Amino acid sequence: MKSKYYSLSAFFISLFFAIIYSKSLLADTLFEVIDQKKEQIVVLDATIEAINKATVSSQTSGRITKINFDTNDYVEQDSIILEMTNKEQGAQLAAAEANVLRTQAAYNESKLNYDRYKKLFPKGAISQGQLDQAAATAETNKQLIKAAQAGLIQAKESLDYTIIKAPFAGVVTERHVEIGETVNPGAPLFSGMSLTNLRAITEIPQRYLVALRNNPEFIITLSDGSKLFSNKITLFNYADQQSHAFKVRIDLPPTEKLLLPGMWVKVQFVWGESKMISVPSSAILTNNELNAVYRDVDGKAVLTQVRLGNSLDNEVEILSGLHSGDKISIDAYQKLQQLGAK
Repeated sequence: MKSKYYSLSAFFISLFFAIIYSKSLLADTLFEVIDQKKEQIVVLDATIEAINKATVSSQTSGRITKINFDTNDYVEQDSIILEMTNKEQGAQLAAAEANVLRTQAAYNESKLNYDRYKKLFPKGAISQGQLDQAAATAETNKQLIKAAQAGLIQAKESLDYTIIKAPFAGVVTERHVEIGETVNPGAPLFSGMSLTNLRAITEIPQRYLVALRNNPEFIITLSDGSKLFSNKITLFNYADQQSHAFKVRIDLPPTEKLLLPGMWVKVQFVWGESKMISVPSSAILTNNELNAVYRDVDGKAVLTQVRLGNSLDNEVEILSGLHSGDKISIDAYQKLQQLGAK
């Protein structure tokens, strides 16, 4: 029994020292620092806005009799959003229709008269002047028909203007009238915007102008971390007089993500390449505002302060403190524990 006990104890002791030895090897694992070519990325704040937004105005005179939607309501395209009185427009339409019939009848009569005169003229029953006058009367009545038909079209349009329809599907942002109000042509009725076609608006400093013209590709990062890609941009050809920045409109692709006008997003683009040093995040030892790594100098771990840049996945950009060829401990905190145990 004792021999079994001692052999089992020896096994656990050897396993314990093997674990300690493997941790020591991991702590002593070194990472060689090298210069790498990395894309220089510009990250900016942007605002979502609707591409289609408009204010519907009155195109005729009338009194508001019915309002079907209010602010913040969603409206389908061609839905009737407002109705006005149409008695005057209806009377004008009836008069226009009667005028078309009257001119048509006058033309028919003058055309028959002209046809009769053409048959009588070779027989000498009428003069050349009477024939010419009949032809002119028929032509005049023909032109009067066209004028009457144009008046009919105008009357129909005027009647249609009393029923206001949504020009596109979207949400009502403002209602400018109340029931019972009398409006004249040009008076604003409703304002709205489409939620289907959206774009992001941002401004870029002028030093990035050439790079963005050569490579117009953006990555849009939403609030939940998901990303959209777009190369359909509109870069303004003039700068803001105060900020001297250029406005950029970025058309967003269709997405099932929740995007509404007024939301903030992050947009980024590549404006060049540069040499940089990046190390694993695990190699960074942080204490308050101090960031450092354990640099290997002749087999000894020397704590070296570094200045950090952007974080890229599981790596961190080093702005200063290290040079190409340096070797550092890949796990700073295990190295710290190893040195503290000595």
